[in-house]
Amino acid sequence: MSQQQLGRGPLRSRQPGPTPPAPDEEPTDGSPPARFVGWLGGLGCVAAGYGVFQFLFSVLPGSIEGSAARYVIAGVSGLGTSVAAWLAAALLRARAAAGERAAGTAVGSAAMAPGASDPLPQVFASAYDTLVDQVSVVDDPERGRLTGWPHSLGEDSSSRPTPVGTAYGLHIMLDLGVPDGRLSTGDLVDTLWRLRLPDGGWSARSQGSEARPEVTALVLGALARAGASAERLTAEVDRCTSGFTRQLDRAGRESTHVVTTVLRGLLRAAPRSEILPVLREALADGAISDARRDHLRCWGYRLDPPHGWPSPLHTAQAVVALDRAARVLGENAGARAAREDGVRWLLTCPETSHHTCADLRNLHEEVRRPRTDDPSRHEVLNVRHFTASWVARALLSPGAVEVARADGLEEAWRVRLDGAVAAVWAGQTDGVWFWGRGDSTELRRPMWMTYQGLSALRAHAVWMYQPGG
Repeated sequence: MSQQQLGRGPLRSRQPGPTPPAPDEEPTDGSPPARFVGWLGGLGCVAAGYGVFQFLFSVLPGSIEGSAARYVIAGVSGLGTSVAAWLAAALLRARAAAGERAAGTAVGSAAMAPGASDPLPQVFASAYDTLVDQVSVVDDPERGRLTGWPHSLGEDSSSRPTPVGTAYGLHIMLDLGVPDGRLSTGDLVDTLWRLRLPDGGWSARSQGSEARPEVTALVLGALARAGASAERLTAEVDRCTSGFTRQLDRAGRESTHVVTTVLRGLLRAAPRSEILPVLREALADGAISDARRDHLRCWGYRLDPPHGWPSPLHTAQAVVALDRAARVLGENAGARAAREDGVRWLLTCPETSHHTCADLRNLHEEVRRPRTDDPSRHEVLNVRHFTASWVARALLSPGAVEVARADGLEEAWRVRLDGAVAAVWAGQTDGVWFWGRGDSTELRRPMWMTYQGLSALRAHAVWMYQPGG
């Protein structure tokens, strides 16, 4: 789930346009050396030599005795021109190929250690130190001591912990293994329970006093990972699922982001919940066909019409959720086909630079819900998405690896994964991720973004470690 706040920013998704050349196609407008090589290939070395021969034969002075001498001079010059043109073309082709190999090696190296001066354990240690230094401890007269984080690192020191910031902080602590006692996961768990709304459930800071299923599922998933009791979780799961219906939350049930967030959270907190197969089927049925990518199925930002344009971000979110659901619930033919098509769709990115391609562009999205206290007005939830981390996590899912192997797409899988991981790494400094400075948000270091970045790098590092492989 992404950082959220009340606001008005339209969904910025990729719009249809001319399809860029595929990785194995020659570009039509390359560098000057490439254009020169193409010109030489079109003219032909023999043609160039023949042109020189004809020119010299016609302009050599008549004082040279006999036409045979002029033929010899012009012929030798033409032959020399042909050889020189062939050598020049071969040299330029060799340099171009070497440049492409160097670029490919650079991207691959960037994925394993993308521009990093520190090893990954140092990045994890730096992230942990930052979270320790910036943890917020507040004595609330009604809720008691609260220990956690606001939505973003670097907020005012008096900022209170929020359910979203503290839940993502707890996820980070569990991923990093809590290397020492400066932070207690028990304190974080207690804080999340104390932040529960009076009628049950949790909401984002911008959503007020009404529980929302995506935030509740996020918190419940973190609490389940930390070992919260099943009895206490069950009561909250029941409240969450009872309100997450088309009648009570139509906007949420039509949102790919909301449904995948609830599905992932409840798979951790309530793996036997009756709503999980329902959400899985709704997600699979919400896939759309993309004529621009071989009619493969993918996802837009909505599960019901109008679905929106095909979205790498929402396709990756759906692949991750369906893959996790398959491991917990099993998988029917329809869900499997949709998930596998989503993987294939991600692997057909037509661009050649996969660490800066449009498929990795961060997005904004709005989830608009009628307010229960005044249905004529709407709650506008502004959601921000770290696309590269989602694509990396989708491609690292066990099901995605199986699809790539079965279809013979392992090279395409590796190239696109390397690009996504390189883009993830590029967004961090000392283990903390920054939202783009050009954006209007005032929250520059959102907790959700740091969690998603660390999670993607950790998953990639685990995958790369293959003894004897």
